Amino acid sequence: MPRSPNILLITSDQHRWDCFGFEGRRIGTPWLDRMAEAGTRFSAAITPNLVCQPARASILTGMLPLTHGAYDNFVDLDARTAERGWARRLSDAGYFSKFIGKGHFGEDPAATPYGAPESREQSAGFPEDWSGPYMGFDEVELMILGHWHEFLPCERPPRGQHFERWFWNRGGDGEAWSLWAQDFGPAPEAAQTWFSKLPDLWHSTTWVTDRTLAFLDGCDAEKPFCLWVSYPDPHHPFDCPEPWSRVHSADDVDISRTHARDLDRRPWWHRAALENEPQARSEQSRILRREYSRIEPQTDRQLAQMTANYYGEIAFIDHGVGRILGRLDTLGLADDTLILFTADHGELLGDHGLYLKGPTPYEGLLRVGLIAKGPGVAAGRVVADPVSTVDLAATFYDYAGIDCPDDIQSRSLKPLLVGRDSRDVAYSEWNLHPSRAGVELQLRTVRTGNAKLTVDLLSGVGEMYDLENDPDEMENLFDDAGRQGLRRELTDMIRARPGTILSRFPEHRE
Repeated sequence: MPRSPNILLITSDQHRWDCFGFEGRRIGTPWLDRMAEAGTRFSAAITPNLVCQPARASILTGMLPLTHGAYDNFVDLDARTAERGWARRLSDAGYFSKFIGKGHFGEDPAATPYGAPESREQSAGFPEDWSGPYMGFDEVELMILGHWHEFLPCERPPRGQHFERWFWNRGGDGEAWSLWAQDFGPAPEAAQTWFSKLPDLWHSTTWVTDRTLAFLDGCDAEKPFCLWVSYPDPHHPFDCPEPWSRVHSADDVDISRTHARDLDRRPWWHRAALENEPQARSEQSRILRREYSRIEPQTDRQLAQMTANYYGEIAFIDHGVGRILGRLDTLGLADDTLILFTADHGELLGDHGLYLKGPTPYEGLLRVGLIAKGPGVAAGRVVADPVSTVDLAATFYDYAGIDCPDDIQSRSLKPLLVGRDSRDVAYSEWNLHPSRAGVELQLRTVRTGNAKLTVDLLSGVGEMYDLENDPDEMENLFDDAGRQGLRRELTDMIRARPGTILSRFPEHRE
């Protein structure tokens, strides 16, 4: 009986669906382009949630956010729920499960005997040789967040985990942290953008890649592995190191076609989320939400600078992916490994005059790239059906030959990869706490092959777009009398959301 294939999931953070060379933008991603040529890519993949924590919990568990309970950032994924995810199930089926990089699963104190390894405070109590188990993974090499701000520093040991201990040992005392904040210049005018003096060899992207290569070099040839490699970029701030910060010039990059705010044509919460006062408990958190989670309107020149640095961060990750793919070839593992590349969610990057992320599920934020390569995966194929990263769990079970749990919303992508299935709709949902933007929302989104509807259940207001005829989402058709048939059809899909919804949700920590 043939051995089950290895499974390698590589994710980036806040990476738009169109920021790949194969999508036609002026960005260099040669290794990911080659991966797409050698495999199959999904051109209408979406995230189940627009921010990190819920989206990552959905990838791990195969559940939509209102089923696994992490409905927003600062809501912890229950470790017991995580133990029902694919890392533990595959481990129980004979795989070795490993996680490297940014987890962002929360701070459940019951996650390990030492507490929550991703908690800044609790991380100080972990032995230096601790490496799991955690969230169903047999072994982990973690970082805390992986992108920084004055109020979100790279924790200094004894705080932090594997990456932080490595980082603070680069150069002299505190040298790496000091260099990260320094700008090679010329100083860009764009918000949260600079040419960081941190050497690329001391960067988190290099660390994630190097630790992945070390794992592959030492893995047991007789035991299949399932490995999640999680890069924390290109998440803001846009602090790309040289030489990657110079790969794309602000004079040459393409910026958003819709770089003008049009809030009067949008649901009320688009403006409220930009203008209301965040209602986080602490003043520090409120400052972070005002200064880190929001960006004021930028000129086209500023957006070009931001975009060039964002592209550089992606090019750096692409280089790391190339190193990983090369090592799989060298070790003779490529033919026996299912490889997937995707992201937790996208990035607005100027669309409709907006930046970063928020309760505005435009395509740039909702959609993600999704590439598959490996045994039985057709080369050069593009699947246009709407799918979600929640589907990864069932896909892994399918390829591993184990039963898929009945209580998850994940559906295997394997039939689509071999051309034996089709999909009509994918789901995204977010119960937004007012701590982030001063507004409480219960957003429900469905995306089909040619249309999208988002409704706030609290106010009944929504937005609907004909993506076939209006791919830039300029005309909100929610109240268009001539399109109420489509609205009813999409509303019925929201009501038909599969699976259960929790009757009680965990506490929000912010």
